[in-house]
Amino acid sequence: MPDVLRIADAEPLGGHVLRLTFSTGAVHEVDVWPLVEGVGGPMFAPLRDPAYFARVSVDAVCGTVVWPNGADLAPTALHRLPEAEPTAG
Repeated sequence: MPDVLRIADAEPLGGHVLRLTFSTGAVHEVDVWPLVEGVGGPMFAPLRDPAYFARVSVDAVCGTVVWPNGADLAPTALHRLPEAEPTAG
């Protein structure tokens, strides 16, 4: 049976972009906005604010990204997102 995909580390990069390190060792920079925008309800509303979104952390038990209000996103959904476009610097 394959291992369950987990998030090992999450770093906010600005806006709604996260640099995610998966349990496989893969590192992806993904724009999470499509997931945040598409989820309704009061739990995900605060995540639309980039400052609140930046308060992301990793739940060490579940291997998901989480926010202080209890909102979380599954590693498989995050892994399916395309790589974020590089920002002009």
